[in-house]
Amino acid sequence: MNASKALHGVRFAFGTLTVFPARITRWDRAAARAGMTLAPLAGLAVGLCAAAAGAGFWALGTGALLTGVVSTAAPALLTRGLHLDGLADVADGLGSAKPAEHALRIMKQSDIGPFGVVTLLFCLLAQIAALAHLYEQDGWARGALGAGVAAIGARTALTLASRRGVPAARPDGLGAVVAGTVPGRRALVVAALVTAASAAAGLLSGPGAALHFALAAAAGLVAAEGLLRRCVRRFGGVTGDVFGAVAETSATVTLVALTLG
Repeated sequence: MNASKALHGVRFAFGTLTVFPARITRWDRAAARAGMTLAPLAGLAVGLCAAAAGAGFWALGTGALLTGVVSTAAPALLTRGLHLDGLADVADGLGSAKPAEHALRIMKQSDIGPFGVVTLLFCLLAQIAALAHLYEQDGWARGALGAGVAAIGARTALTLASRRGVPAARPDGLGAVVAGTVPGRRALVVAALVTAASAAAGLLSGPGAALHFALAAAAGLVAAEGLLRRCVRRFGGVTGDVFGAVAETSATVTLVALTLG
């Protein structure tokens, strides 16, 4: 990837996945390929902000629970809540038991149904509880690292979901632009690098923690892949909502895995 493509990719990744100011100069599949390859960089920026916010509140003596809330709220705010909205819409679509075309219409509606509300509630509660546990039991550094690793892993799941062979469910929207753009081998390399980086982050707390962080990151990606395959079978492909659901699933499972053991 040359410098020009990388720049377009960074702008695409930050412009579509975060609220950070990034003027998207190209909106085509070539830019999408670079952008989704570099999606973990957007996750790194979001993760650093979540970690800094959590560590800051912890230093102020707010306690583990409120620190967990802040660390969970930061990624939501920095992504305009789009991933959470996608998670709720996918839950409604999957829970509707309707044919694919009807389920896609349900997902496109602006309101959130009962399946979406319940899924969103338990997802956020799980993230808050996991982060509060990390801050309370293992100290501010472990909690901050957990928030950062979860955010990066969530965007890595988007890279994997954009790999070739995964079709779009609709002919328009973000899903149609990015679906099938990233070469499969490249997506796997990105996932391997992020898993290794997660291990390196955990290494700050010792060899055992390094393995724990690597396994947690891998668990998040595996869970996201499971949801992705379910959505492809159910809807015929991916949509922007599916990408959001995949990201939130990865982040949640990663955080929960970090509390185990």
